[in-house]
Amino acid sequence: MSRIALTGFLLAAALLLASYDRAALAAPFVPQTDDQVLENLPLRPNDPVAREMRQLREQLRADPRNVTIATALASRYYGLVGEEGDPRYLGYAQAALAPWWDMPEPPVEVQVLRAGLAQFRHDFDGALNDLGSVLGRDPDHAQARALRATIYIVQARYQEAKADCLRLRGITSELIAVGCSAMVDGLTGKLDSAHDKLADTLAAHPEATAAEKLWVLIRLAEMAQRQDRPLAAESYFRQAISLGITDTFLLAAYADFLLDHKRYGEVVAMLKDRTPSDGLLLRLVLAETRLNLPVAEAHAATLAARYEAAQLRGDTVHQQEEARFRLQIYHDEKNALVLARENWKVQKEPRDARILLEAALAAKSPAAAAPVVQWLRESRIEDTRLRDLARQLGEVRR
Repeated sequence: MSRIALTGFLLAAALLLASYDRAALAAPFVPQTDDQVLENLPLRPNDPVAREMRQLREQLRADPRNVTIATALASRYYGLVGEEGDPRYLGYAQAALAPWWDMPEPPVEVQVLRAGLAQFRHDFDGALNDLGSVLGRDPDHAQARALRATIYIVQARYQEAKADCLRLRGITSELIAVGCSAMVDGLTGKLDSAHDKLADTLAAHPEATAAEKLWVLIRLAEMAQRQDRPLAAESYFRQAISLGITDTFLLAAYADFLLDHKRYGEVVAMLKDRTPSDGLLLRLVLAETRLNLPVAEAHAATLAARYEAAQLRGDTVHQQEEARFRLQIYHDEKNALVLARENWKVQKEPRDARILLEAALAAKSPAAAAPVVQWLRESRIEDTRLRDLARQLGEVRR
């Protein structure tokens, strides 16, 4: 086991990789001098985390090749991406690992972090290569095993994901191991049993950390939504929020739930101060547009400019959310469909399927969504909304 807490890393892998908050990633920033200010952290000066990070930065400046300090600082930056949705922290994490970054086989903890940063940039092949190297050296490295399982789930490689989830048993907590397997089962025709098993395991472990509970509650909320049980889903979301953990994925997931139920005012109240995050700004714009608020147009222009800047940099991590933006805000069915199809080539989760089905339906192009329809059939996923969209596409054919 590494120094980085498994639950925090798994949250970063499973929650952020799941692509709710795909902020456009700038090129990694490397400071020119040791005393250059990198950022003002969103933390109070007396906050213990702020003090710890300040101490780590000072220690790393004094000893830049100390891998223990470097990985501790890099993992802290990595966690801040989940809390704040600010992609600059990824560059800061890479800068902390600079002495080892280009090594074919760096120290294990550096290689796991490098894999995590690679998956943010949709370099799944690079991430899987690094994780395979780590697991070849240490088959019981729980973080590497969990992150690889998560990537396999995103790629719809369910058998490989399930194998990694099973290997987590005995090397991490029962709650995380069961949750990993439940993610796979919930996408492959075993939704009810996966939900019940995970809910029972959560109830059996009141001593679980808040981070573990957060991760599990979001998984349960997603399952309840696919079961078409909105009251249960909202209960899980509210339990997760009550834990008091700042997490952009949770806010985005709950915002999507509220949007689906036309509770736009609640979305605005929750996200009006979270505009630095592209993912949360998207949800805010969607709600403001439905309410015809005057600020909606300005926020939409801001988000459009961010997407354009990302395209100029060659970034593609935002395609699923930009497709949603193009379709629902600008009613640009053609470009929304292009983006959704390109996104599906990279990641294949329910939300990726949904935007491709919706874009294909709006463009009256059923053939464009054929890969999703095939995935629905082969995976045996139980999702009432996706099945209904596929049925509507089938009617377009006639």
